[in-house]
Amino acid sequence: MVTRRQTLGFLAAGAVAMALPSVRRAHAAVGQLRIGWQKGGVLALAKSNGSLDRYFDAKGIKLTWAEFSSGPPLLEALGSGALDLGPTGDVPPLFAQAARGNILYVGTYKGSSEGSAILVRKESLIQKLEDLKGKKLAFKRGSSAHNVAVKALRKAGIALSEVTLVDLSPPDAAAAFKNGSIDAWSIWDPYTAVAEADPQTRILTTAEGIVDSWSYFLANGNFAADNADLIPEFLQQLAKAGKAAQADLDATVPALAKITGVPEDITRVTLTRKGFDLGDVAAISDDAVAYQQALADEFYDLKILPRKLAVSDIVWRAKAS
Repeated sequence: MVTRRQTLGFLAAGAVAMALPSVRRAHAAVGQLRIGWQKGGVLALAKSNGSLDRYFDAKGIKLTWAEFSSGPPLLEALGSGALDLGPTGDVPPLFAQAARGNILYVGTYKGSSEGSAILVRKESLIQKLEDLKGKKLAFKRGSSAHNVAVKALRKAGIALSEVTLVDLSPPDAAAAFKNGSIDAWSIWDPYTAVAEADPQTRILTTAEGIVDSWSYFLANGNFAADNADLIPEFLQQLAKAGKAAQADLDATVPALAKITGVPEDITRVTLTRKGFDLGDVAAISDDAVAYQQALADEFYDLKILPRKLAVSDIVWRAKAS
């Protein structure tokens, strides 16, 4: 039987197997669609049940899949032309745009802010956000957890310079958290849900009331220019699969758990958080762009981003028929 404590190790092991060596660097040929995915969410589910594969196979298009542990490496592959489409949280696209990566925002989905959290160990003397001053706080730089950390510290009145910020991937952070070499960990589901179920872990705060849970689908710029008709179909099929899955969680939970390796009880927690909806997939909206622009401006002002960004410069819009 897989225990909750073992699951963090399984996530760590699986997350580093990102499949990049098997992904060709050339621009996708006609008849091929290369997708990057992360554990959890509607894209993982669509991979599990084969709905996207069946839809595009009927159109003569073969899907290939590459798994990533977080958004930054996924977007690096996307910008370099190793992938065509993939999902990330809010911060990774900002760093990719700052590095002039060849990417475009094409769609959005919103999760639950309860799925992102700052974790501490049960016996930790850290009882409130203000207690993070002078402590080691880990997160993957350039990930959505980076945003949660920044805004949580701001809420507590703590300057970034007053905390030791540790840049760790989720697998490395999980190990560091367990052995006590960091004091706190900013992370997202399913890692949050796994840790939440561990009696030795305590949630210091979720992102509820701190950060809105915007996430995005992005495309390689060349792919979007050459395959504009496929992007709306991709989003529509994902929304369709997500709505069906959210309406039948008894079937969805084991299907998603099977592909991610996350136990069913943990998977059910992630899928039933407040505000979470697998079918909430849509084309990029003005609200989503405005949110990203405000985040880009904040990170530039904090000297986290090296240059000012105009998010609208890399937003793909479907042409009116």
